[in-house]
Amino acid sequence: MGDAPAKMEATSEISGGCLRNYTEVASGLQPEISLNTIETTTEPLLVRPKRADARRNYDKVLAAAREAFAEGGESTALEEIARRAGVGIGTLYRHFPNRQALLEALYLGEVEEICRSAAVQLDDEDPWEALNGWFERFIGYVATKHALAAELLNYLDRDAALFKSCRTSLFAAGEPLLRRAQEAGAVRPDVEIGHVIQMVMGIAKIPAADPAQTRHILRVALDGLRYRPEA
Repeated sequence: MGDAPAKMEATSEISGGCLRNYTEVASGLQPEISLNTIETTTEPLLVRPKRADARRNYDKVLAAAREAFAEGGESTALEEIARRAGVGIGTLYRHFPNRQALLEALYLGEVEEICRSAAVQLDDEDPWEALNGWFERFIGYVATKHALAAELLNYLDRDAALFKSCRTSLFAAGEPLLRRAQEAGAVRPDVEIGHVIQMVMGIAKIPAADPAQTRHILRVALDGLRYRPEA
């Protein structure tokens, strides 16, 4: 669809599945992070339809959109996404009334997935490996979803509350992993989750043709977090 980008300060209301209405003042896609303050939230970022048939169609549209945007980016038409999902264009619009709403849902869904993975990593017996494992997934998330965030900036300002809410959720997800590693004596005590996330995001944006090189740089950087008693 040729939806003309129009920047908005709040997300669109969506029938069936919906995005929460963000009204906070935000710090943006590349925020000036407050390294001493960690906000937490227990509410999901994305509210999905409750009816089983509506939920199935909603998830099918998101899956098709994720695949289509990865292949075609900004040129992907909503009609093509509906075709891939096996639903009518009217069904797509019932859940996502415009392109912005669909992009926001995709972005929030990816943030929720990386946040859920942090909870899974907490089951790892080794606190250091749990922390490392999450940040390895995190760097992949940053690298692959950069284009999606860039397209969202056609509709939202960098200081849009959507980005702040996602950042807050990422901080809240990573904080228990870091604190557990610190309590186990594996990580130096003078580090906060904001420091580490800012470092990892910077590494994810280093131009590197080989993902293995990026992972190696990440491991070297994370090794600097290890606690080393002074001689």
